[in-house]
Amino acid sequence: MTQLINRYLGSGDSLARLQDHAARLMRLQNVLAQHLPPALAAACSVANLKSGTLVLLADGGAVAARLKQMAPTLTAQFAATGVPVTAIQVKVKVNEAPEPARRVTSRSLSESGARSLTDFSASLPADSPLREALERLVSRSRRDEKA
Repeated sequence: MTQLINRYLGSGDSLARLQDHAARLMRLQNVLAQHLPPALAAACSVANLKSGTLVLLADGGAVAARLKQMAPTLTAQFAATGVPVTAIQVKVKVNEAPEPARRVTSRSLSESGARSLTDFSASLPADSPLREALERLVSRSRRDEKA
């Protein structure tokens, strides 16, 4: 499977360049992880390398501040490993928290309440939207009680 994907990615000129760039970024990520404390390495990632500027993404402001402090040292360490990094730009990653799922609350009508609504809806005209809504409410309440 991997061979098929590699063959597909290597087939076109633009796809081959994309594959090379992705491989380069992975190598940079490995070099970065070697030169950072494990906790800091886990909180940042390589985003891009363009014209000698390495773009790093930080999980938060504190991580970004620490990476900016370490930028001159990191630049020298990248140069020592043969990677032509002239500047490091740090950006804070925006993590969107997923919206919590709405809790479905089960509400039921008492038998006397359902009977009262049924009696009231019977007194309404047959084509009344209120009558239809009340009948749906009573039928859902009875269906939920059985479930």
